[in-house]
This record gives sequence, structure tokens and C-alpha cells, in this order.
Amino acid sequence: MQLLILDALNLIRRLYAVQEVQHQDSKAALAATSAALIHAATRLLRQFQPSHVVAVFDGAPQGFRHHLYPAYKANRKPMPTPLADYLGQLQQDLWGIGIDALLSDTDEADDLIATLASTLSRHGKACVIVSTDQGFCQLLNPHIQLWDHFKQAAVTQAVAEQKFQLNTHQLVDYWALTGVSGSNIKGVPGIGPKRAHALLARWHKLDNLLSEAQNMPDQERAKEDNAVLTHREQALLARQLVKLVDDIKLGFNLSQLRYHSSTKGG
Repeated sequence: MQLLILDALNLIRRLYAVQEVQHQDSKAALAATSAALIHAATRLLRQFQPSHVVAVFDGAPQGFRHHLYPAYKANRKPMPTPLADYLGQLQQDLWGIGIDALLSDTDEADDLIATLASTLSRHGKACVIVSTDQGFCQLLNPHIQLWDHFKQAAVTQAVAEQKFQLNTHQLVDYWALTGVSGSNIKGVPGIGPKRAHALLARWHKLDNLLSEAQNMPDQERAKEDNAVLTHREQALLARQLVKLVDDIKLGFNLSQLRYHSSTKGG
């Protein structure tokens, strides 16, 4: 079994951005986006030959992260209105080549994707997530890989660990310390990548630092340790925002995502 998961809006927004530049008329840009999406999805189906496939869309504009932190993703440009109004047609386009859409009124697409991938991984099954979102690197293991359609490149656990110089299970704590500018998540003031690496090399994980450093004599604590202790609540909030939820009750059986050969396109 292999599940192919399309991070649908990640793919669609990038395809649309290209077509918007090439076509001044919005209707032409949308039609070209439809064609580009079908072409991309068909290519992915040929490349990976999945037994199961799904396109996950964001259906929850205000998930739990927005309630915890109202400024979450506040720095992102909103989806262009013509594209937002056209998403139903794009879902139909995918359905036409055998790819069903999954979306939730309460959960973000990233958490749905994490739940699907982690559920399969726990059963030793393979999953490919098609996305350019590096936040998914926290999920990577021998059963889960990322695929960048635009670079035609795989991001495996080994690739991610080489890139970040960290174990994938440390990435959530790393981003909690540094923040994630693309999602408007603030980390610990004064802690950038270099200092975050030093902290994780010393403490291995954020919980160790928070539980042990406060009991150390002041002279034994590093400047970075004090910064994290001072901004403890901010670091914990950032970690909660960064960490993907992987145990959502989906309400359907994974067998419903089977890719039927009778609908295969291309």
C-alpha cells in the first residue's frame, strides 16, 4: 500500500501564480490553472503509482491555532478571490481523474495530512506528501517522504536531517525556539538558528532545558538558557502552534481513498 497525499492549496496556489502572470484575464488564468492541475496530478499518479490517493484542502479558516494565537498566519496574503471562488471546480477536476478531496470545517489541512500519514506509518505503510511546506519535515521517517513537485525532488528523513543538521524529532523544538516567520509564529527573542542548534545539542529537547536548567546555579547557565527560561510561555506556545496534530478522528476508512484503475487518467 502507498498513499499519495496532495497538499492541494500548496500545489494550486503555486500553479495559479504562474498562470496569473501569463494571463491577464482571470477567467483564462483559472482555466489554465485547471489544465495545469490536471497535468500535475496525472504526472504524480504516473510517477508514484499509488494504491490510494487524496487531495487535502483547507476548509477551516479559523482552526485551534487561530484561537490560541490570533496573529497566526496574519502576515500571509489572502487567496485571490477568483481562485477561492474556483476551488469547487478544481476539486471536480481532480475527482474526474480519480482523486477525491478531503477537507474539514474544524481542522487545518496540515493536521489532516499529518493524521493520514502518521496513521499509515504506524502500520508500516508508505506515504508520499506532495508539498513544498517544510513543516511536514517533522513527520519524516522511513515510511513517510515529502515530494516537491516543482523541483521534482524527494525530501526524505535523511535529506531533512542533513539540511537542518538535526534529527527530525527535534524540528518542532527547533522551530519553537527560532519561530516560523512564514506563519507569523514568534520564537524566543534572541534565539536564531545557530543558538537553537547549540541549545538542542546541549539539551537534546526543549523539555529537558525547561525542567533542568532552572535548577542549575546561575553561573552554570548559558545566556541562551536564560533567554528560553525567561520566555518559557512563548516557547511553549510556539511549539504548540508548530507541532502538527496527528491523531484526528477522520470518520472514514482509508480504504475509501483507494485509487481505482478504472478512473486513472493519463
